[in-house]
Amino acid sequence: MSTLRHLIAAGLGVTVALSNIKPSSSQTTPSPTPADPFAGDSYLLRKDVTWGTPPVSSQSSPTTEGTADGSNQQPISDKRDTAEAEQVPLEPRDNALRGASRPAPAYLNPDPNPLQFPTKPEEVRVQGTQPITLQQAIELARRNNQDLQVADQQLQRSRYSLQEALAAELPSLDLNADVTRSDSAQGQLQNERLEQQQPGQEGGSTISRSLSGQLELSYDVITSGRRSATIKAADRQVKLNQLEVERIDEQLQLDVANAYYDVQQADEQVRIAQSAVRNAQQSLRDAEALERAGVGTRFDVLRAQVQLANETQNLTQALRDQQVSQRQLAQLLSLSLPTNISAADPVEVAGFWNLTLEESIVQAFRNRAELEQQLVQREINEQQRQVALAGGRPQVSVFGNYNVLDVFADDFDITDGYAVGARLRWNLYNGGATRARANQEQVDTQIAETQFADQRNQVRLQVEQAYYDLRANFENIQTSSVEVERSREALRLARLRFQAGVGTQSEVIDAESELTRSEGNRVRAILGYNRALATMLRAVSNTPTAGEVTISP
Repeated sequence: MSTLRHLIAAGLGVTVALSNIKPSSSQTTPSPTPADPFAGDSYLLRKDVTWGTPPVSSQSSPTTEGTADGSNQQPISDKRDTAEAEQVPLEPRDNALRGASRPAPAYLNPDPNPLQFPTKPEEVRVQGTQPITLQQAIELARRNNQDLQVADQQLQRSRYSLQEALAAELPSLDLNADVTRSDSAQGQLQNERLEQQQPGQEGGSTISRSLSGQLELSYDVITSGRRSATIKAADRQVKLNQLEVERIDEQLQLDVANAYYDVQQADEQVRIAQSAVRNAQQSLRDAEALERAGVGTRFDVLRAQVQLANETQNLTQALRDQQVSQRQLAQLLSLSLPTNISAADPVEVAGFWNLTLEESIVQAFRNRAELEQQLVQREINEQQRQVALAGGRPQVSVFGNYNVLDVFADDFDITDGYAVGARLRWNLYNGGATRARANQEQVDTQIAETQFADQRNQVRLQVEQAYYDLRANFENIQTSSVEVERSREALRLARLRFQAGVGTQSEVIDAESELTRSEGNRVRAILGYNRALATMLRAVSNTPTAGEVTISP
């Protein structure tokens, strides 16, 4: 009798399971063809597919996945790989980091008053969420970022300093004029003595009024190299500030890109957590249905409830991380209104790096502003050393002046005169201060050379790290995409086995956890690849040519 009851219970479980059977992805997705090895994200790693084959996008619904890019585009072309696969470059177009897009909404522009600050709670309340693309985020950051604005202002100041230095090449014209009224104490004393010696005799007036003026034209004829060195140093300072603006702009693009990818990752984690909650709810419904049918246990129901509670907590944490990442991006963009920023771009591979590691390193050495800054700073120190040495050398200037003098209330007309001549100034001895200042600048020159060598090594390391990150994350994209498909199929089979009474609730929970983990791995791999690409663009710097970066369509 007990055997008959077990057979009836198993039959009910099979009936429930068969009612929920849906075609698997392997039944609905056509088999990949050699011309399109990744026609869906259910592709397998094949020996005839090289590292340079493009991955798929992670932007998908919880139950369906996007299709792969069927081109043979390589993210990094290494000369050692060309024998295995031939690169077919796409038609280059602007990528998400560098290309043009629609301008950001005007209401996101910063407040023109930099000293404005809110005083009421409603003024800081978040108004809403504005989806923007990565390029729009970079555009807003360039408009709003205070560090970039300060660097631009410092550049303008250095240009004015150059104008001041160039003014030394022209003569100077000075005008001095004095109107004086004086009461001479000596004259009063003489009047008192005269009155004592000759009573009744009045002395002359002790008050005098006069007008004097002088117009002088002077020019430094010989400066022993001080003038030319000062001009060259000011010119190099302008170049240094220009490079600083470029450096801050390049770093700003990287920071914005990383913050934007953080928002994308937070959005994907919310989507994955929501999918995990739905899977846990389905497992709970299955466990409760089997319990009502008499083939399940209360233990399975409790485990499903605990799993649902855990996934709900994960969803709550993911929503918190999403809000924080949105606020961090809004803070980086210095928005005028308290508005959250969401990512409008889908989570997909941003582009493909087409240079070898060696070519990338050489390109970075040519383009990096930090390296050129050290060379420019070296030139500035050398010119300042010449200025210091000029302090101990002869300085010759010529001058000519015209002066006038008129004493009021006298019997004489205004008088005038002139003078022309040359001046020689030579500091013969100052205790060695001039040589000490020159030696300081020489040491600063050596410091700039040492910093150049250190910066060069850092640039190489940054390029190598970004290059290796590109390769590793690309491999992870392919592996994790296969992992997601297999995890989804394993969960489907585990749920069918549990519904049929031949599996356990532990198998279902383990399969759900594996699916959640594999989906997170794929999102991290894609965004890790995009971060590595952004880091590579930063490491190389300057807008790449069409042959360096190709964008996935």
